[in-house]
Amino acid sequence: MEIITAVVGLVVGLIAASVWITTNQKRQGTNKIQQAEAEAQRLIAEAAATKNKVEIEAKNEALRIQEENERNTKKRRLELDREEERQTKRREEFDKRLEKFEQREKELNRRQSNLDKRNNELQKLWDERTAELERVAEMTREEARQELLAAVEKDTRQDMVRLIRQIEEEAKSEADNRARDIIALSIQRLASDQVSEIAVSVVPLPSDDMKGRIIGRAGRNIRAFEQATGVDVVVDDTPEAVTISSFDPVRREVAKRALSKLVLDGRIHPARIEKLVEDTRKEVERAIREEGERASYEAGVPGLHPEILKLLGKLKFRTSYGQNMHAHAIETAHLAGMIAAELGADVNLSKAGGLLHDIGKAIDHEVEGPHAIIGAEFCKRYGVPEKIVNCIASHHHEVPQESVEALIVEAADAISGARPGARRESLDAYIKRVRMLEDIANAFTGVEQSYALQAGREVRIMVRPDDIDDLAAVHLARDISKKIEETMQYPGQIKVTIIRETRAVDYAR
Repeated sequence: MEIITAVVGLVVGLIAASVWITTNQKRQGTNKIQQAEAEAQRLIAEAAATKNKVEIEAKNEALRIQEENERNTKKRRLELDREEERQTKRREEFDKRLEKFEQREKELNRRQSNLDKRNNELQKLWDERTAELERVAEMTREEARQELLAAVEKDTRQDMVRLIRQIEEEAKSEADNRARDIIALSIQRLASDQVSEIAVSVVPLPSDDMKGRIIGRAGRNIRAFEQATGVDVVVDDTPEAVTISSFDPVRREVAKRALSKLVLDGRIHPARIEKLVEDTRKEVERAIREEGERASYEAGVPGLHPEILKLLGKLKFRTSYGQNMHAHAIETAHLAGMIAAELGADVNLSKAGGLLHDIGKAIDHEVEGPHAIIGAEFCKRYGVPEKIVNCIASHHHEVPQESVEALIVEAADAISGARPGARRESLDAYIKRVRMLEDIANAFTGVEQSYALQAGREVRIMVRPDDIDDLAAVHLARDISKKIEETMQYPGQIKVTIIRETRAVDYAR
């Protein structure tokens, strides 16, 4: 019974609990629904508030944009009004200017009409005058025009000839003055010695007894010396001197130095001669190299081949008309460089051409041909530039001159050889040359007198004006110059001056 009661109680408790739980769940669901509805109402209220706010802001923005558009429209309207006003003013000004232009055109048309009328009257008057002049002059207008042109042409030709002659004289005078200035300036800037050194072939002896020792027993010493040096030793009656003869100046120099050392040493026999000659030959070769390098350094022409420097050094023992060729080459290089600087030419090229122009004279006794061509071919073989080679080959006109530097080298060569004291000349040869100059000039027809001036470097010729006119005087100067070139040997150049003087004499009574 208790168990049943307990079971019933338990069932009742469970039912009561179930009812309570269901009631409680219903109550909680109702609360949640109420909360959700309240939350929905709140969200709806917030959305409405937000909508109102957005609508208000949109309306405000629309009002702002509308006001700004109105302001821009008003501003644009003001600008358009001003532009329209300005265009109206410009149109009014244009209309006024157009009106003035039309008035001016009318005035010009009226004036042009008057001018045309006057031109017609003048043309009619001109035709009448022309017809009257043609009738009086008995020639047509074209004939008068041709005659006038002929007279004007004749006068113009005379004036033109006179002007051309004047311009030529002024140009020649200016060129002569300029050339004299350049040459004088170059000579003044170059300080060089006069002829004071020559390759001597006479060896002085302390006494005539030394001649016997030089000859030796049965002539063995002199034969050994000649065989070792390649020269001829002349022992004659000249007191206290022995003459050395050789076409090669270097051999002659070696022989001269070796013989001087033998005479000074006193030990003269074949073995000693051979050793001393060999030592002297090496000494001379060393001196040749040093002289070649010195010439290159003094002239300012670096980079030359050793073989070219060797030939330059050999010029130390070569002379022409008594002038040392080594000094002449250096002097010509300096003169050519100065003249080139004055004329705006290539100074370095001119210096090189001046230094090497006579290098062929160092070997002209070994090779056949003119020394200019020999030197040019030798330098070309060792890489000397073509322009310098042309300067060397053309300084005596064996080949055409291809540059202004070649002309400068020729002029510098002539200046170096023609300056006072540059070359030796005996008094008899000088007198003979001067007399020959005058004889050549006097042999031509029309020559009245001739005078050799400036130590034979100029010949001044007086001609008879009745026999020689101005054109013939020019031809005569050229013919005499050619005759001098063909018949005479002279250093430098000779100036031929023809003087033709006409005198008109009358007496007032």
